[in-house]
Amino acid sequence: QLQLVESGGGLVQPGGSLRLSCAAASGFSLGGYSIAWFREVPEKDREGVACISNRDADIDYGDSVKGRFTIARDNAKNTVYLQMNSLKPEDSAVYYCAASTFYPAYYWNNPNEYPDWGQGTQVTVSS
Repeated sequence: QLQLVESGGGLVQPGGSLRLSCAAASGFSLGGYSIAWFREVPEKDREGVACISNRDADIDYGDSVKGRFTIARDNAKNTVYLQMNSLKPEDSAVYYCAASTFYPAYYWNNPNEYPDWGQGTQVTVSS
């Protein structure tokens, strides 16, 4: 079973930047999977942040992060990144990466479409 590990979270001031990484811990190649980033805060459902399809033909972003966040792959490092710029306090959350063997298309921001998940990494945006 595919295992995912997120890293790169931390504390940053508003307007700052962070880069999150999603890596495979099981030895699988992430190139064969569509990868999505979700975020979650207490008492709220997980929110879709971004998705990149297995062949990089399709990329999706949540409305609240368009123009600020970028999802990308580095197949040589077997890693998917989420570059987060112009961070706002409302971006504070636990960020998860998730994998699917197919591209969910219209349902890309539905957590139920992704069988495999990482453990999450905390992002806190505060002065």
